Amino acid sequence: MSGTTRSKGRQRDIIDRAKVAELVASIAATTATHGQRAEVLAVLQTALRDGRAEIARRLVAHPSLGRSCANDQAFLIDQIIRIAYDYVSTTMYPVANRSAAERIAVVAVGGYGRGEMAPHSDVDIAFITPYKRTGWTEQVVEAMLYLLWDLGLKVGQSSRSIDETIKMALEDLTIRTALLEGRFVWGDRDVYGETSARFWSEVAAKTGADFVAQKMVERDQRHKRMGDSRYVVEPNIKDGKGGLRDLHTLYWIGKYVHRVRSPSALVEAGLLTSDEYRDFEKAENFLWAVRCHMHDIAGRAEDRLTFDLQREVAERMRFAARPGRSAVERFMQLYFLNAKTVGDLTGLFLAHLDEAHAKKGRRFLPSFSRKPRKLNGFVLDRGRLALPSEDFFQAAPVRLIELFHLADLFALEIHPLAMRSARRDARLIDNAVRNDRQANQLFLDILCSPRNPENVLRWMNEATVFGRFIPDFGRVVAQMQFDMYHHYTVDEHSIRAIGLLAEIELGGHKDEHPLSTAIIRQIISRRVLYVAVLLHDIAKGRGGDHSVLGAEVALNLCPRLGLSDAETETVSWLVRHHLLMSATAFKRDLSDFKTILDFAQTVTSVERLRLLLILTVVDIRAVGPGVWNSWKRQLLSDLFEATEEVLRLGHKQKGRDERIESKKAAAQSALSIPTEKFRRLASRMPEAYWIAEPDDIIERNMRLLLADDSGPLAIDACYYPERGATLITVLAADHPGLFYRIAGAIHLAGGSIIDARIHTSTDGLAVDNFLVQDPWGRPFQEASQIERLRQSIGDALANKTKLSPKLMAKPVALRRAEAFSVAPSVLIDNKASNRFTVIEVSAADRPALLNNLALGLFQSKVTLHSAHIATYGERAVDTFYVTDLLGGKIENKGRLKALEGRLLDAASGLPPDNIQAVA
Repeated sequence: MSGTTRSKGRQRDIIDRAKVAELVASIAATTATHGQRAEVLAVLQTALRDGRAEIARRLVAHPSLGRSCANDQAFLIDQIIRIAYDYVSTTMYPVANRSAAERIAVVAVGGYGRGEMAPHSDVDIAFITPYKRTGWTEQVVEAMLYLLWDLGLKVGQSSRSIDETIKMALEDLTIRTALLEGRFVWGDRDVYGETSARFWSEVAAKTGADFVAQKMVERDQRHKRMGDSRYVVEPNIKDGKGGLRDLHTLYWIGKYVHRVRSPSALVEAGLLTSDEYRDFEKAENFLWAVRCHMHDIAGRAEDRLTFDLQREVAERMRFAARPGRSAVERFMQLYFLNAKTVGDLTGLFLAHLDEAHAKKGRRFLPSFSRKPRKLNGFVLDRGRLALPSEDFFQAAPVRLIELFHLADLFALEIHPLAMRSARRDARLIDNAVRNDRQANQLFLDILCSPRNPENVLRWMNEATVFGRFIPDFGRVVAQMQFDMYHHYTVDEHSIRAIGLLAEIELGGHKDEHPLSTAIIRQIISRRVLYVAVLLHDIAKGRGGDHSVLGAEVALNLCPRLGLSDAETETVSWLVRHHLLMSATAFKRDLSDFKTILDFAQTVTSVERLRLLLILTVVDIRAVGPGVWNSWKRQLLSDLFEATEEVLRLGHKQKGRDERIESKKAAAQSALSIPTEKFRRLASRMPEAYWIAEPDDIIERNMRLLLADDSGPLAIDACYYPERGATLITVLAADHPGLFYRIAGAIHLAGGSIIDARIHTSTDGLAVDNFLVQDPWGRPFQEASQIERLRQSIGDALANKTKLSPKLMAKPVALRRAEAFSVAPSVLIDNKASNRFTVIEVSAADRPALLNNLALGLFQSKVTLHSAHIATYGERAVDTFYVTDLLGGKIENKGRLKALEGRLLDAASGLPPDNIQAVA
């Protein structure tokens, strides 16, 4: 139970307690009893509002003084509670001669007890009485709470006797932690004193080791809930990894075990050095500043640093843009560096704590027993790699790399004090070390380790050795990408990608990535692949195309690492084209043979194709959870197989007619119908249909055509696990606006189209296949969901519902995407396909975007043949393969200009013209 630190400045400018108390006393003396409380409440409300306004003003004027703001908030609440208590206990419920039991200590606990509060933090109070509660104490506590609630404060409270308090503290870790930070606010100081003395003698003295162990478990569980990384791009600033709660945990442990009265006393206790404590103060002050700004902007308790808040906090804290990097990206880089500091301090603190208690024959950290090995001068400390002396790195700076090489080679953890020395001496890595052949070979061995390179590379990064040895990597350390697609900072994303690559090579993802698992054993150079994965995003934030700039970095860096000229060229090519395969697979029609030919001409070899596929897979997987799905796996696999065939056998590997006949034969075999009947059925579909659709969908379409040959409308819908989506097939009389209507109906039913193939039979029947997912990228599987999709499409095509009013009335929820500005663009390409005009529309992702674009295409009088939809966080990229109404490419410049303008309007969300024409 503690004291508190006050911020500098005139506290009376926040609240003058004497003056406010005088006003309250005047009301009590001059106002009738039944009207007193309302007037007192009004006075306190004014004082609270004015105090908060003054604190907010100070924060805006001095946006980096986080601790001062937090202390000022606690000071303001202290004065409000003192005035309220005096009024309630002396005016509302006066007692001439109080008994020994009629005493109350008002104690601040939790963060409020520490004297630190954000503008809208909970007010945590313990009302402690010497014995069981009396009628008077219950009245006072109840009146106090109602007064505080009426002030709009969110109060967390308990009302217990001293005995009850101690008993609960022994049983409950949360109560024990809250009382650890207990601070006397007002009331009876003797009651507080007795409670505090008994807490330390009866609770803390007996439960030190248990408290530390439980706090470590609690921290790990909290990290797991928050994503278990300090590099998530929307971090929780209070409870996330590297957040304020981690710093508080250090202080709690130090206070519990050593009874320190303030964080600065952790130095005297030997748990932090003076330099480490300065880092503690800087990180805590920064995090408090950010948290106070967040509460102030949101007008409520908000601890998740969301994209919209990031921009506003960066502006408030006066960050400016720099070439290639926005103000918000620079702000978030500083946040991540501070979160990293918190992580570093945690490891060092626990090491100091462990060493201090080892001298007493106790340890808080588990002990490991390993046999000594040949460690080139390094030593083992309970199974952890340690240094024989503080100047060990200074004598030979290459040892900074060797430390991590040995950790990987022998699967050893690194002692936190060795990590501290590495962090301190990382500055010794100069050009001589960077060009040292041994150092580069050691680093390459770590990167290409067949064991667990991810962990060791992350340790290197946390010690700042990684960024010093590879300065280009140092430029992306803690660099966020301000978008909704990437979940991690650039350095964390790259290290995770290497970890995934190692797992795939070890066979750990053979079910999710069977193709990558198979071909990784066929590649010629492992180190080409590992180096390419490391470097693929290394040039982000430089103000140009990071793929082009990264390829130049690779040309300079790879020879230094010991790669041959051929390997260097391949790595540079992979970095330059690391987005090509996903862009082709997700945004182009893979049934259009020119797509495959163009891609194959860029790739040029099967070896490069293998390398590019694996790089693409780990890059997408490392973006974050929920980004990879079976649909993307299938598209990449299809592109790989088609391209491999071209590269192996040449452009005439299998004639168009031969492929069509092969698919027809497979369909007839699956349907088991007479040859003549199948011939009539197959002749209804054009050649493009047989090229575009896979065998399983062709079979399903044929069965639907046989079953509903005479019906005007047929809708088939089923879960399609191979594609991770729901397959919807619509057979209907072809007419203009059909795709617009179907797209609108799917949207109204809660679905999102990810792929569409549009066909027309020789007798004028539309045969349209759609792959649909829910807004979270999952297939519809339940029968009720699939029926809702069928019903919505059926109603729209049968004119049973007015589609346009429903689409305009469907609510659009406020979304995180609104924090981003995405300029819409329309690219029209007549060279990407021999038969079609290819239109690529990039715009801010939003509900009904595809529907609006479909309406724009309908109004432009073009025929749609396929649509391919890809989303990258807040950005959607929709690609359409179209022709004019006669089946030719659209080449008239005036018409192309009009088409581009109409689609730009649709992408921008402008209301379309003549919407009623297809309603």
